[in-house]
Amino acid sequence: MRVQTILEQLEERRAEARKGGGDHRIAAQHEKGKLTARERLDVLLDRDSFEEYDMFVTHRATDFGMAGKVFHGDGVITGWGTIDGRPVYVFSQDFTVFGGSLSETHAQKICKIMDLAMQNGAPVIGLNDSGGARIQEGVASLGGYAEVFWRNVQASGAVPQISVIMGPCAGGAVYSPAMTDFTYMVRDTSYMFVTGPDVVKTVTNETVTHEALGGAETHTKISAVADRAFDNDIEALLEVRRLVGFLPARAGMKPPRQASADRQDRTIPSLDSIVPANANMPYDMAEIVRAVADEGEFLEQQKDYAGNILTGFIRLDGHPVGVVANQPMVLAGCLDIAASRKAARFIRFCDAFEIPILTLVDVPGFLPGVAQEHNGIIKHGAKLLFAYSEATVPMVTLITRKAYGGAYDVMASKHIRADVNYAWPTAEIAVMGPKGATEILYRSERDDPQKIAERTAEYEARFANPFVAAERGFIDDVIMPHSSRRRIIRAFSTLADKRTQTPPKKHDNIPL
Repeated sequence: MRVQTILEQLEERRAEARKGGGDHRIAAQHEKGKLTARERLDVLLDRDSFEEYDMFVTHRATDFGMAGKVFHGDGVITGWGTIDGRPVYVFSQDFTVFGGSLSETHAQKICKIMDLAMQNGAPVIGLNDSGGARIQEGVASLGGYAEVFWRNVQASGAVPQISVIMGPCAGGAVYSPAMTDFTYMVRDTSYMFVTGPDVVKTVTNETVTHEALGGAETHTKISAVADRAFDNDIEALLEVRRLVGFLPARAGMKPPRQASADRQDRTIPSLDSIVPANANMPYDMAEIVRAVADEGEFLEQQKDYAGNILTGFIRLDGHPVGVVANQPMVLAGCLDIAASRKAARFIRFCDAFEIPILTLVDVPGFLPGVAQEHNGIIKHGAKLLFAYSEATVPMVTLITRKAYGGAYDVMASKHIRADVNYAWPTAEIAVMGPKGATEILYRSERDDPQKIAERTAEYEARFANPFVAAERGFIDDVIMPHSSRRRIIRAFSTLADKRTQTPPKKHDNIPL
């Protein structure tokens, strides 16, 4: 009889825990266009794969009448499940319980699954929907945040960390997503900021809305705090599933291969004419990325930020590959502060998790300007150079058109230890463009347009091609555009067991 009573109590407690803050709060969540914490996990994870931990944990606070306000789970659902059969550890904050606010026990639950992820070598995915620190617990709540932050740092580069902002995320809470590898947001229902509109108004007398201050559009287009934004919870969660498919479970493992019906030796005739005859005319580098990729799939990251450079994932013969590519459609593909930071962080992620890097180059140089210099283009450009130079994963580079000046060096050149460097016949590898070079070399003839035109033609014939670099061994081969997919796949296949040695040190000191 006693066993039967305990079983009944167990089911009652489970039913209570699954209700979160109750039916009326669940309804309020739905009215905002948001899923509940449990519904989100149902979308994210494989069906019936979720194993929940700490369902019955409650807070221990007694001040401010908290002793009489107790909910099972304490505002966060934690555990593990699978995505396409591969284990992941997850936490999902429940806004229906104390507004998803973080208490000491709430933080302990998150820390437990982060520790398990590190111990067992699996990604951590956090679904954030929280009003911030639980004020009633004071410094205990702040200490809980710091424990989570510390684990974010320990997990960095060891297991992939993904954050999805699906509601408010304010104050100290924002620093955990900021330290994870990828951050996704939901338009209109999620926002992030250190200090909210009311504090901004009080301190600086600026009037701003939640959305303008820290909404999805702000963080994907201006601040680069978030990588992508989606229209609703379901879209965001399905894209997280897609992203996980490109990532290894932990450092030291190869990313998972996915069977592909796309032939390795598929030729792409359209690429033979994609580069315009006029060197000043743009073309869409994303077309080349998709043309080369298996089934044309390109999972682009930070698409709305620094559009002059593309970053994201493709598969080649089923193997995940990170892509960094100059985009001539935006700022002529110049490198600037934003592009350098964007690409550097992506490269470092790929290098940490054994994801090979393909670099497509069409870069006329670094963006000139007083603002760029005053804001530290030297330091920020050095981040990109540093990231490529420290990377030890297989790296293949293809120069499609321009590769001028220091930007040629920075964009995974042979000199900073890219493994295989190809160029199309349309490639121009030089210190600078023909016209600028001619005007410097022949200053005395500037006033004679005919002579300058002749000198420019001479310079083009001599340097505006890939052959000088190929003669010196800086380019391994000049390849036909239509054969790019086959040549790149073959190059990566020879680099599959690449081994390198780096000097002994505690860690590097990247120019932050």
